[in-house]
Amino acid sequence: MKKIILTLLVLGTFGLVASAQTDAKAKAILAEVSKKYRTYNMVKTDFTFTLNNAQAKVKETQQGTLYVNANKYKVAMTNQELISDGKVQWTYLKGDNEVQISNVDNSSDAINPAKIFTIYEKGFKYIYTGESKVGAKTYQMIDLSPTDTKKNVFKIRLSVDKALKQIANVVIFEKNGNTYTYNVKSFTPNANIPETTFAFDKKKYPGVTVEDLR
Repeated sequence: MKKIILTLLVLGTFGLVASAQTDAKAKAILAEVSKKYRTYNMVKTDFTFTLNNAQAKVKETQQGTLYVNANKYKVAMTNQELISDGKVQWTYLKGDNEVQISNVDNSSDAINPAKIFTIYEKGFKYIYTGESKVGAKTYQMIDLSPTDTKKNVFKIRLSVDKALKQIANVVIFEKNGNTYTYNVKSFTPNANIPETTFAFDKKKYPGVTVEDLR
């Protein structure tokens, strides 16, 4: 399951579909999403993550919660937690009672969980592919194509809630057949999240093994 959390950290490794173009419709929709998102101080999101590879007959699903405050974040899932104060990142592996400490990559190409709802803003082309209706909801569908042709991920598909102007679903396609789906179950803007959420407190994890990778 370590793969699940780490996938959030490697969104900056996506490859480009060369034929993709950036169109005005997609640009306008994403501009509205960004404008609204940036009015929030903090965000709490409950999500479902699914890894699927039909060829390898692999399918696994986990539930999780993401907390974001500017460049700070926490991802809490069944087997692990990912915590960052914007400078340092702690990856806590529950089964091993181990925490791995590393520096956050703040380069322009790096994408971390704090940027999951704004990953399209730099280094991508995008195409509006139409609307999809599920029950009473209408979603605007946009395909993203990153700018590096050598990377494994070749496409990201966003579903944007037309009424709320929020990303409701993210699907990541890899050349090796893996598909990662992040489905937003709830989205709470300006959530009341204590600042201590974004730092690892060793005292709360008795007997934890610390591996400093910095």
